[in-house]
Amino acid sequence: MPNPTLPDSFRLRAGNFSLLVLRLLDPRPEQVLPALGDQFRRAPGFLRFAPVVIGLSDLPADARVDFRALVEGLRALEIIPVGTIGGTAEQRQAALAARLPPMRSAANARESEAEDAALGNAPPAAPPPPAPMAAAAPEPVPPPGGARPAMLVSESIRSGQRVYAQGTDLIVTGGVNAGAEVIADGNIHVYGHLRGRAVAGAGPEGDATARIFALNFDPELVAIAGLYAVREQLGAGAPVGRPVQVRLEGEQMRFEPL
Repeated sequence: MPNPTLPDSFRLRAGNFSLLVLRLLDPRPEQVLPALGDQFRRAPGFLRFAPVVIGLSDLPADARVDFRALVEGLRALEIIPVGTIGGTAEQRQAALAARLPPMRSAANARESEAEDAALGNAPPAAPPPPAPMAAAAPEPVPPPGGARPAMLVSESIRSGQRVYAQGTDLIVTGGVNAGAEVIADGNIHVYGHLRGRAVAGAGPEGDATARIFALNFDPELVAIAGLYAVREQLGAGAPVGRPVQVRLEGEQMRFEPL
């Protein structure tokens, strides 16, 4: 029993956090890490010190991953791997040996709670999960016909700030400055300049139909459903500085004037 004469030194509470998923398409760290290193050189600061979950669902069932080498390489790139999602039981066990525990998806929260209750490990009551971190307090947009409202940010997003619209679209009426990042599970609309990073269709399954709209298009990086392009990849004919929509056509990213 806790000593009643001593004040509480900590409390455990359930939380709801948004983590990026690094989906492995190749099980070999020697293939994955150089590609990530090249990404860092093209877009300095992208994913720096970001906690990521290693996605294993796209790997063949018999694929073997050297998780220790992968973890060491990611940390050398200043990326913080925190766990895995998907994969076979053998792959999850190998990851666990490298101190990468399997993560519970938010979609399985009820199942997890039922398992905890059955084991007598019911967690303490927790307050509602915190709202996603944003540059400014989001203003709800009235939902049409009961649809989930978009997140509206009416100020410019400064360098170093990150805004995440979980399960919905993101509307930014100001600009997204260089070094800032906007992420949405749905579409992204920027009615000012887009000079930072924009990641649309960022949900667990990836929404390839999501689009990015910007009235002044000059980004460091854009990504949709895990496919990305950095500023240097846009080409000489890219409509930089003009109104643009970004969409996917298969696995090709299209940049079209609005």
